[in-house]
Amino acid sequence: MPTQVRTAGARRFFAAGGTLSKWHPKYEFRPGQVEMAEAVEAALADKRHLIVEAGTGTGKTLAYLVPALLSGKRIVVSTGTKNLQEQLFFKDVPFLQQHFPRPLKICYMKGRSNYACRQKIYDAEKEPVLSGLEELADFEAIRAWEQSTEFGDRAELKTLPESSTAWAKIDARADLCTGQKCPNFSRCFLTAMHQRALESDIIIVNHHLFFADLALKDENYEGGILPAYQAVVFDEAHEIEDVAGQYFGVSVSNYRFQELRRDLSAVGRVKKFGSPELDRILDRLDELATSFFALFGGAEGRTPFLAREAFRDQNEEIYRDVLAALELIGSHLKLLHNPPEEVIPLFRRTQQLAQTLTFLIEAEDEGTVFWIERRGRVCFIQATPIDVSRLITSRLFDQVETAVLTSATLAVGGGFEYIQKRLGLENARTLVVPGHFDYQRQALLYVPQHLPEPRSPAFTRSAVEEVIQILTHSRGRAFVLFTSYQQMRLVHDAVSLELDYPTLLQGTGPRSALLEEFRSTPHCVLFATAAFWQGVDVPGEQLSCVIIDKLPFAVPNDPVVSARIDSIRNAGGNPFYDYQIPQAAIALKQGFGRLIRSRSDRGVLVLLDHRITRQRYGQVFFDSLPDYGFTTRIADVEKFFNV
Repeated sequence: MPTQVRTAGARRFFAAGGTLSKWHPKYEFRPGQVEMAEAVEAALADKRHLIVEAGTGTGKTLAYLVPALLSGKRIVVSTGTKNLQEQLFFKDVPFLQQHFPRPLKICYMKGRSNYACRQKIYDAEKEPVLSGLEELADFEAIRAWEQSTEFGDRAELKTLPESSTAWAKIDARADLCTGQKCPNFSRCFLTAMHQRALESDIIIVNHHLFFADLALKDENYEGGILPAYQAVVFDEAHEIEDVAGQYFGVSVSNYRFQELRRDLSAVGRVKKFGSPELDRILDRLDELATSFFALFGGAEGRTPFLAREAFRDQNEEIYRDVLAALELIGSHLKLLHNPPEEVIPLFRRTQQLAQTLTFLIEAEDEGTVFWIERRGRVCFIQATPIDVSRLITSRLFDQVETAVLTSATLAVGGGFEYIQKRLGLENARTLVVPGHFDYQRQALLYVPQHLPEPRSPAFTRSAVEEVIQILTHSRGRAFVLFTSYQQMRLVHDAVSLELDYPTLLQGTGPRSALLEEFRSTPHCVLFATAAFWQGVDVPGEQLSCVIIDKLPFAVPNDPVVSARIDSIRNAGGNPFYDYQIPQAAIALKQGFGRLIRSRSDRGVLVLLDHRITRQRYGQVFFDSLPDYGFTTRIADVEKFFNV
């Protein structure tokens, strides 16, 4: 079987006159798709790792799915977003299933909070956990849906608002889960999900679930969420470093303390183990935690947690009091007579909270950066590995037969040195598959030369004037993307007053709702930041222009970025060329990648930052981008839109 698959499987499937051409009503032969499929097929057969940059329009989803299905191995496919995960399972898999002679054993898995907990729903019918008319209305919809759903996945509930507070009270996160001792364990949506995974050849997850699983596994590749697998395919693999850093690090917040107090009070009341003494301990923990997290200030954003030893010395008393309150809660729970099953996860959370806080305040680890983040009323204390490559190599690449990493944006300057070094995958096979589009004809890159440098105080005013002129020529139909929220708001507020076209601003509604409004509103202009730089697909004339304010260098004083810069410099490297430029080149490719999504798309890409044409490092960006048409003249933009 493997030999037959190796020599004939992928080519026979994708070639002109092959299997796919007979199935697909809009089939067109794509040489890059055949090349990629054969490379994936060979990597699986030879038990080798592979990195593939496949330009938009290659058809990379089928190029890795078909060899995976033909391999006979259990393979995990990890995507960058839940949306892509759902597209694979509900669109691509059914298409393949129509034509494969055998039933395809494929499932998808998401994190626990995406699924409903039947036990919580049944308890909520009897106990007063819901508040307000909105929560009650949402709960009625959830309760009716629970009776018919097979998967219990929130994504099925299209009418449930993203902001629903009712969902958070009945989802299946582990905080209150009693596992096999739950009366509804056999009917649990998570139990069913894990059973489907055990019976599947292909398991579709997202990067967050994948690395949450990997962080739980021990050195012998045991434990975790996913069943054993022989290979993994990462789609949107450019996101791996950041996601892995989140899950190989640790974090604690004032919100987690508040949640623990709330859950202990609620469960204690319902299960009849609450007492005035427990209430006093919880009140004391709440007071201490509030005072402790107030020590980190109230400024929004991310800051380094420097001088931790001095912080501990100055605040030793309150820090020890917080730990003592957690220990007292744990002791109280251990001494309960005939405790209900719900006490076990509460006790475990209390211990984990104490252990995590102790690490964040006391650990001495030169390979970790410690930092603080304020988001509204929530304060996070975080620890992130500075270099995740060794962790990913030892936990994943050394353990699994084959890892395939693919994305439209992995190569920098035509090579993979950057991504290989950042992820510890320096001996992998590599392949660049050119895009399927005629970029010279379909896309024009415009870099105005008369604007001030982005750091100049005059840049914003000049950018506003330029954006108005460009949007007039494009008749709206544009994304205007920014590297900072402040710049986004300043330019939007000025441009929207002068523009005759409707405008949307990120933050005024859920991302999905803004995208839907953009797609359905003629000549619309969307102003947005990083959330819209990737994973957004608007084919056709509705999106005919993408404007980016400046080269998307990561903020150098961000604590994680700063630590990585220092680490590269201390190792004798050049952080600007080894890290900052490649990272920005990939981000720029992602932003520009929103525009040309099909062979019939046409549009203008605009970069308001002329450093790309005047600084020596600008050539790295040009060498990383597709071969767009290029101009520095606004008259060429006008001409392009008038054709």
